[in-house]
Amino acid sequence: MRRLSFLFVLLGLMPFSPATASAASGSVRVDIKDPKGVPVSDAVASLTPIDAPPALTPPAEPVVIVQDREEYQPYVTAVVAGTRISFPNRDKVQHHVYSQSKAKPFEIPLYRGETPEPVRFDQPGVITLGCNIHDWMSAYVVVLATPHFSKSQGDGIANLTTLAPGRYRLEVWHPRATQTVTREVTIANDEASQAIAVTLKQDRRIRRAPEGGAGSYK
Repeated sequence: MRRLSFLFVLLGLMPFSPATASAASGSVRVDIKDPKGVPVSDAVASLTPIDAPPALTPPAEPVVIVQDREEYQPYVTAVVAGTRISFPNRDKVQHHVYSQSKAKPFEIPLYRGETPEPVRFDQPGVITLGCNIHDWMSAYVVVLATPHFSKSQGDGIANLTTLAPGRYRLEVWHPRATQTVTREVTIANDEASQAIAVTLKQDRRIRRAPEGGAGSYK
């Protein structure tokens, strides 16, 4: 009993060790706006550890990009390298999905319903999606070599959480940005914020006519 009591006292005097509890983590709120202060949606903010390569664990199930009303939904999708993506066609017409991007050239010939086979995106980079039948259909897949990323919503905010303390490279990408914004940030065991200004080029996406006829530039 005396030995046990001594052991309990000794343990009580020992300093707290993070190895015996959940590791503390920080978070970053990235506020993305254009030079006029207007929130920017569909921007991808990512944090890549500088001092050690991050572990990449793709999701077990495929990510889904839906074809509906002759549009890709969502317009921008961010995934970790190694992720599989399926492209279900919910339209009454056939679609031919393709990409000529260096990071992932591929094509899925005309089909309706479920994707014949999900596509694996192994290499980091930006992939532009199109449809050989409908010129106005476009979307982007951002493949990242880090598990820490988030896409901004209508308020221009991208939240990145569960970050171990350390140095990171912050990158903010947008399909119409004149350049990718990059900076180094240091994460502590707290919540931090980063204000990012991005200059956007004119939206040149082709828009369908009201009846779904020939497209027109916005």
